[in-house]
Formats: sequence, structure tokens, C-alpha cells
Amino acid sequence: MGIAMGTGAMVSAVVAGVFCLALSGTWLMVRRLQAAQRRATEEARRAREWAEAQAAGQRAELDRREQRLTEELDRVRAREAELAGRAEELDGLRSAARDLNDERRRALEAAAGLTEVQARAEVVRAAEVQARREAAVTVRDIERRARTEGEQRAREIIAGAIQRLAAEQTSEAVVTSFRLASDDVKGRIIGREGRNIRAFEAVTGVNLIIDDTPELVQLSCFDPVRRETARLTLEALLSDGRIHPARIEELHERSRFEVERLCVRAGEDAVLAARVGELHPELSRTLGTLRYRTSYGQNVLGHLVESAHLAGMMAAELGVDETLVRRAALLHDIGKAMTHEVPGSHAAIGAEFVRRHGESAEVVHAIAAHHGEVEPRTVEAVLTQAADACSGGRPGARRESVESYVRRLERLEQIAGAHDGVAKVFAMQAGREVRVMVQPEVVDDLGAQVIAREVARQVAEELTYPGQIRITVVRESRATEFAR
Repeated sequence: MGIAMGTGAMVSAVVAGVFCLALSGTWLMVRRLQAAQRRATEEARRAREWAEAQAAGQRAELDRREQRLTEELDRVRAREAELAGRAEELDGLRSAARDLNDERRRALEAAAGLTEVQARAEVVRAAEVQARREAAVTVRDIERRARTEGEQRAREIIAGAIQRLAAEQTSEAVVTSFRLASDDVKGRIIGREGRNIRAFEAVTGVNLIIDDTPELVQLSCFDPVRRETARLTLEALLSDGRIHPARIEELHERSRFEVERLCVRAGEDAVLAARVGELHPELSRTLGTLRYRTSYGQNVLGHLVESAHLAGMMAAELGVDETLVRRAALLHDIGKAMTHEVPGSHAAIGAEFVRRHGESAEVVHAIAAHHGEVEPRTVEAVLTQAADACSGGRPGARRESVESYVRRLERLEQIAGAHDGVAKVFAMQAGREVRVMVQPEVVDDLGAQVIAREVARQVAEELTYPGQIRITVVRESRATEFAR
């Protein structure tokens, strides 16, 4: 029993100790929480003080800005009031100006004896006359500047368009007629279900036109060499009598070699006839292809040989290198053999072609400048231009019916004679120049310029002609007295 009491006392003591320890730990935790609460309160107080300081600064800044805006608004309102006053003042001035203008108009009408409408019509007439004169002066200045600044570009555009498209000459330039022995041959040429004609066109690259025209077919192609090759092929087929696709290919190949041989021979003959010395074989061959090309009915190869002779004679008279001028004249249109293959005018194409084949710079420049696309800088270039113009412009050089020729000359004179103040009109140089004589007491210098421009415009709109037509207006004043 004593042992039990001793054990109970020990347990009580242990429990009391544990309770004391727990109480001591709880007290420490309370102390720490209180310290943390005090720190949080202090930090919250400092944060609140800082926020209040910031807010006070922002309020002060907003007050300053509000003050500035108020001052600016006051200035704007004052400005508006000032502008309103000025607007009222301007309205009064406008009203006074209108009254003064009405009074001045009434005084002018009374002094001139004209109403406002009549005076305005008179002023318009005077202004119209003055505007016409000023317009004539302006147009003359513009034309002079355009002629100086735009000549090269205009030549490139016009020459290229004319050389690549001659609508009225298309039927003569791209069609070759072929006479048949009888109409029965047409069926053999066409073949079963059109087999032969399709093969012929595919092989030759030439359109074969078969219509109701008796004993006649037509070969159509822009390339004269291909057209001639097709003509020889068709001729060989009809002579042979065997017309089928395989035979067409065989005879076409043979005709192609024959045309090439003829072109080479024609080029060599042209070189010998023009007396220009040795030429690069490719230049000679290309020249030969021009034997099948025409320009307004004039054979191009014949035109080149003729130009070479003319240029040589003029060079001999002037003491210039005759051979050099002959070469330039013979080769000046060589680009026409390639205009359907290479874009550009034949002058530029020909100049580049001969340059690649070793011709001198003088010859290249003369070819490039023979149509004015490049300003001629040498005597050889000028002589080439002159020889080209002489060969193409001589009577009989180019095909044109007498009826249309006479009709064109008559119309030229009618167009020029229809203008006021014209005394006489002469169509000269085979219709390439129109000389207009005006009455000097009726037409002044500006009026002469206007007549020349109007005649040129009407001629360009109404007539079709190769090259260009020069309109020359002559105003001549004469004084006559008699000595007695």
C-alpha cells in the first residue's frame, strides 16, 4: 500500500510538470503573436502614411492642372469673343463692298452705254481672241519643245508601229497566189478528210487557202521565206503527182534547202553588184532573204542595192569614203529580215545585228540613224538617209495606182484651200509636200502657224500615205512702186 501511494505521488508530480511545461509554451506563443501583431500594425501605419502622402501630392498636381485648364479655357473664350466680333465686322465690310460694287457697275453701265450682259459678251469675245493668240504662241512653243525633246521617242514609237503593222498592205505582203492546172487538183491537195492540207500547213507553217476561185489557191504567211518555200513545195507536189503527208515532208525539206541556196546566191549577187567588198557570210545570207520581201511593192533587196549605188555616187562627189558609205546603205534595212523574230524597229535590230558580225562603228551608227531614231552624227549616216529617201521616193519605186495618187493630191489641195486667207495651194514632190500661199493682209504669222497645224491634222486624219507629208505655209509681203 505504501508502494501504491508512492507511485500515485510520482504520477501526480509528472502530470504537474507536463502541465507547467505546456503552460509555459503557450505563454511564449502568445508573446510572439503579440509582437508580430505590433509589427504588422506599425507597417500598416507606415503604409497608410505613405499612401496619404502620395494622394496629397496627386491632389496637388490635379489642382495645378485644373488651374491651368481653367486659365486656358478663359483665353479660348476670349479668343472666340474676339473672332465673333471680327466676323461681324467682316460681314459689314462685305455688305459695304457689295453696295460699292453695285454702284460701280451702274456707273460703268451708264458711262459705257452697255448693260452688264452686253459688256460681259464683249469681254468674252476679246478674251477669246486673246486666248486664241496666246494658245497659238503656247502651242508653237510646246511643239518646238516636243520636237526637240521627244523626237527620238516619237520616232521609235511611230516607226516601230508602221514597220510592224501595215494594214492596207497585208493582203499584198503576206499572200501568194498559185495557179492550178484545173479545179480537180484541189481535191487531191485537200486529201481525204483534209489530211493533206493539214499536213501541208503543219510542215510548212503556211496557211493554204482554197476557196471558190477557179484554178487558184493562195498561200498566206507573214514570213516571205516560208511562203516561198511552201510555194516551191506545192509546185513540186503537183509536178510529182504523189500528194500525201510523207511526200509533203520530203519535198518541203528539199524546197527549204533550195530557198536557202537561192538566198545565199541572191545575197552574194547583191554584194557584188553594190561593190562593197567582203561581207560576213551571215550578213550576206540574211541580205539574200530580203529578195522575197517587199515594202509598198518595192523589193527590199533591190532597194538596198539601189541605195548603195546612190550613196556611192554622192560620196564620190563629196570626197567621202565611198566603200564605207556603200556598205552602210546596202545594210541599212537588213533588220527587216528579222522584225518578226526580234522586237523593236528594224533600224535598231539591223544595227545590233551588223555590230555582232564585225561591222565598223560608222556603219552601225548609219544603220541605227537612217530613220532618225538616233541623231545622225556622221557624213556616212546623213548620206545613208539621203540614199534611202531617194530610192524609196523616186517616181515608180513604190506601187500606187494612178487614180488613188491623183485623188490624194486633189484632196491635199482641197484640205489646204478650205482655210480662210489661203490664196494658192500646190501639192509638190509627188504629194510629199503641200505648199500653202496665204494672203499676208488677212493672215498674220500666228495665223499661218495655226493653218499649218490644222492642215497637218486634217491630212493625218483623212488620208492614207507612206512616210510623211510636209505642210509649208508661206506668208510673203511685197511692196511695189513705179519710178516715173
